[in-house]
Amino acid sequence: MAETEGTALPERLLITRTTTGDGVSLVILSGEVDLDGSGRLREVLLASVESAPGTVVDFGEVGFLDSSGINVLICAHRAAESRGVWFRLAAPRDAVERVLRLVGVDALIPCYPSVDQALAP
Repeated sequence: MAETEGTALPERLLITRTTTGDGVSLVILSGEVDLDGSGRLREVLLASVESAPGTVVDFGEVGFLDSSGINVLICAHRAAESRGVWFRLAAPRDAVERVLRLVGVDALIPCYPSVDQALAP
């Protein structure tokens, strides 16, 4: 039987923001969306909805999403609505999709199975 020493550290959240040819902001996440990374994610998403006609958040490489992440998504969605721009989620893994459904975020924020579908007009 193998033994593990030390404590497991959560996977750090990596955030990459790019812009498509038509000015849409694509925010690519990798890791875990939890309290440790939610402040930085809030900054990035609010900057995106302030400067772009639309924002897509790619969850394809996210394995965990907690309530602080949910709050950030709702905050960004509201900011986008108040500015008259769109905000979409894309490619959530099963565990993340389940959380989005359980708390009803999928009914509030459009969620697409792929980034390409979320980017389509």
